[in-house]
Amino acid sequence: WLFNCSDRPKKKKNTEMMLRRGLSMARAFGSRERMRGLSTTMARARRPADSPPPSAPPPQIPFDRWESAFLAATETVDGDATYDESVENLRALTTTGLVKYTTLRDDPSKFFAAHRLLARRAVKHGPGFWIRFTVSYNLCYGTVLAVGSDEQVKVLDEDQAAGRVGCFALTETFAGVQSGLVVKTKAVFDGQNFVLQSPDSGAHKFWISQGLTADRAVVIADLEVNGESKGPHAFLSPLLHDGNERLPGMIVGDMGPKTTGNDLDNALIKFDNCIFPKESLLSKYCEIDEDGEYVTKKKGVHPFEMIGQRLYTGRVAVAQAALAYRRELFDVVRGYAVDKPIPTPPGTSPRTLASLPQLRHLFVHAEEEAQGLEAFVASCEARLAPLCAAGDAVPDARLAQAVATAKVRAVERSIDHCWRLKQDLGSYSLIADAGFKHLDFLTCCKFAEGDSRILMQKMARDRLKKGPLFPNYEANEVNELCDTLSNALTNAGDDKKRQANAWDDHYLDVYRLADLLMDATIQFIQADDEQDVLGE
Repeated sequence: WLFNCSDRPKKKKNTEMMLRRGLSMARAFGSRERMRGLSTTMARARRPADSPPPSAPPPQIPFDRWESAFLAATETVDGDATYDESVENLRALTTTGLVKYTTLRDDPSKFFAAHRLLARRAVKHGPGFWIRFTVSYNLCYGTVLAVGSDEQVKVLDEDQAAGRVGCFALTETFAGVQSGLVVKTKAVFDGQNFVLQSPDSGAHKFWISQGLTADRAVVIADLEVNGESKGPHAFLSPLLHDGNERLPGMIVGDMGPKTTGNDLDNALIKFDNCIFPKESLLSKYCEIDEDGEYVTKKKGVHPFEMIGQRLYTGRVAVAQAALAYRRELFDVVRGYAVDKPIPTPPGTSPRTLASLPQLRHLFVHAEEEAQGLEAFVASCEARLAPLCAAGDAVPDARLAQAVATAKVRAVERSIDHCWRLKQDLGSYSLIADAGFKHLDFLTCCKFAEGDSRILMQKMARDRLKKGPLFPNYEANEVNELCDTLSNALTNAGDDKKRQANAWDDHYLDVYRLADLLMDATIQFIQADDEQDVLGE
């Protein structure tokens, strides 16, 4: 279960404010090279003195050389590959060490850059490999980084060298992106081991990406000790017994063909008295002691809260992936449109498809909007990176709102831009190689790491319950909408069903409120960045 590794040196610290200003200046003056390294340097600057030292990094190479090496290592990505062929490509990439399982902690900018590069490949090859990568690096092994003990984290180096890959078994038939993540899978401690059980079909793990081909799984289950539920906890388990057979009591099935990404296996997993050893509980913040009692290690820190860290890093990665996909698709289509001649009236200059007013306007408008979102998401990344390094820290309410805004806005605007592009381009959009074949990559982004609609509803609810996060940036309409929704809920009285119906009846007001709150969030982050540049 556990493997040893050598001690690791600490990084040199720098001043966070100087780095934040550097990020803002890079954003203002368009220096992409400078932006790439800032979130990593900020992460090192804010790592607490008593935090575990980072993994010993490989010899540093310039980013452009690393980028070239990463692109070369992913040339074999193929959306028409079989499950086995696709996962072998990921194993091969893993063993190169270009991105380590500890990179999320030690070099966040490289972690996010890898996601952006792979997303651009999705235009031609679909989302399958991108999902494989993020499931293994962010959700599976990233969770081990977040809630694993020091000994458990040492597994990452061994798995990296061996080319092992992971999956993340959280969502269930009745616990998904739309229905809420109240997991029903049970992990009952019997005095020696954990017995995992799916009590009914609603507790079957559902849409588990890489669930058929992974070597390990992080399984989220409701931990029960001495008859008392301790809430959702994470368990790290191999998926195979004696190297080649499923663990006894683990039943795994294939969810079947999808509209895109069919090089990726998605599994349904059922547990029937499946035994996980005591050491499988990721135990940075809790453990089962020698007397069989549940013990918390750090007061005020809940394991599931720390597991949620991967949702924040995942949301930033998803936002960047949607924007990278959009940019690649627009680049492909623009290249075609500027070379495609169209009939020209006599006596006028030759024209191309790109000169048509609807396309010309879309190219300009979409680029302006995308640049603004790319800068906003980069700023969210820079703010999140120090927390990845610190380990125990979670985003405050403002950063959590900014990350959710980044995910929703980046994905929804990318969907809008790409759909409009398809409608305005004409029949060429129907050609298989035109770039539109895998538009459902953006649908995957919409549902991943928190459905966009669910996140928007949470924004609206939080505003009603907790008040404004950015009061100086909210439009007047926000208070009007809050009054409308508050009155509707008040009129429903204490009846929970009537309250839910009132909320649903005003769903347009709910989403309008969320849109305005996201506007305020973006304006605040932009102003905060500008103040850092000016030294205010």
